[in-house]
Amino acid sequence: MTRFIALILLVLGLMVAAFWWFWLRPRLPDAAIVAAAYAQPLPPPPGPMAVFHLGHSLVGHDMPAMLQQLAPQGHSYDSQLGWGTPMKAHWEADEPIKGFDVMNAHPRYRPADEAIGSGEYDAVILTEMLELRDAIKYLDSDDYFTKWADLARQGRPDTRVFLYETWHWLDDPDGWLNRLDRDLVELWENGILLQDLARNPDQPAHVIPVGQVLSRFVREVEARGGVGGITSAEQLFGTDPEGKLDPIHMGDLGNYMVALTHYAVLYQRSPVGLPHELLKADGTPARAPSPEAARLMQEVVWQIVTTYPKTGVPQ
Repeated sequence: MTRFIALILLVLGLMVAAFWWFWLRPRLPDAAIVAAAYAQPLPPPPGPMAVFHLGHSLVGHDMPAMLQQLAPQGHSYDSQLGWGTPMKAHWEADEPIKGFDVMNAHPRYRPADEAIGSGEYDAVILTEMLELRDAIKYLDSDDYFTKWADLARQGRPDTRVFLYETWHWLDDPDGWLNRLDRDLVELWENGILLQDLARNPDQPAHVIPVGQVLSRFVREVEARGGVGGITSAEQLFGTDPEGKLDPIHMGDLGNYMVALTHYAVLYQRSPVGLPHELLKADGTPARAPSPEAARLMQEVVWQIVTTYPKTGVPQ
């Protein structure tokens, strides 16, 4: 009898799970809905923006500081970061955030729930942890993206919500460039962005497509046999305390290109001609790309953001 009851409970559980999966879980919106949501670009911002970054070390400290130097005078930002932190951990008070004390020990820290719900920001930029496939499968990335996005929308309906597409480990067994090619649609869009659109068809979030910029730039550099001293993706990345290649975190050159992409999407302006000699968050000079490499970075950024409607930038 006990086994029979257990079997009945198991069957009922499977039926409930199947019902949830097929009927309650948000499905991808129809192609026509997606096309309509991104047919019209966002209006250009009227001036300098106040921005909030929620994420982890692929946001970091230096990139937002570089963005501020590129942006119109008056641009401001705050953040809440961790080490490899999923959106779920930022949302749930009982979830640990690794590296919280280290990553938020700076004047730009502000508690995310207070900040995003305040209505004080023109743009809220969210990103997810890596491995992205695991985050989507096990940590409900789509649900928590919508929770944060809705908090921003409730605080201020005209706040612009962005999903920051990052990159993968250089030594990813599936291939770094292959993952960038495949994951934009398969994971970032279908796994997160469009799930939110299904819930909020009249308030689409947009994308800061850094992974696509990196992919295009690296392929262009390789096709040319090197540009301005850069010959491979590895030179965009940082080094660990022992001086070895850090296969996931950007160095100064990579952070510069990430900041350019944020600038182009947020301000809807071409980054071509922007300064390339900037400071880190601590005020020390960042390693600058050569003028030739900086020019190519700027051109690639503008090519990508103006040929991908989900940026919200006029195409």
